[in-house]
Amino acid sequence: MTAKLNATQIAWRAAQDIADGAYVNLGIGFPEMVARFQPPGRQAIFHTENGILGFGEAPPPGEEDWDLINAGKKAVTLKPGTAFFHHADSFAMVRGGHLDVAILGAYEVAETGDLANWSTGPKGVPAVGGAMDLVHGAKRVAVITEHVTKDGKPKLVKRCSLPLTGVGCVTRIYTSLAVIDVEGGRFVLREKLPALGLSDLQALTGADLHVPGPVADLVVPEL
Repeated sequence: MTAKLNATQIAWRAAQDIADGAYVNLGIGFPEMVARFQPPGRQAIFHTENGILGFGEAPPPGEEDWDLINAGKKAVTLKPGTAFFHHADSFAMVRGGHLDVAILGAYEVAETGDLANWSTGPKGVPAVGGAMDLVHGAKRVAVITEHVTKDGKPKLVKRCSLPLTGVGCVTRIYTSLAVIDVEGGRFVLREKLPALGLSDLQALTGADLHVPGPVADLVVPEL
């Protein structure tokens, strides 16, 4: 398999599409890395389901205040204007359509925009959590993910086989090999690694890739 982007580079690329002043929720784990790479001159306002808006970067090791954590139980810092609120108010923000962007991880994404990201089957986690609210409350839902599973199976598929988080909700996917939009029930290729041929990328994708126009090179810094 060709060289691919690492997780940090995928997070960097996703961060480049976040507008200045956007209200953003980042999923637990891998998506949290996106906050580290805001482009110069832009400042997103980050939201976490447990009731903080406008928090800052993670504190240095040893300086954590464990009363200040995000939904993933990771320590955060406060910034001027940071707001605290009840869990119910936090989800009212989500369900009320007040978030501009949600960036989540995925086990599978279907060409229709369906997302499976909470359970791998009967032995998975017991409940979907806040992700189901996020995917239907945020104005834009993006996914960051490896292009294939650890055993080489496509994560971008015609139909999801795992329990769904949301239906028709994903609009853009940032993978280790490409940037792909979901438009009209199909995958539309926007960017790919320069050294990766289209046929090779298609062979690693479980549904047809459509190329209606020029495909840009997916170029990211060494991170």
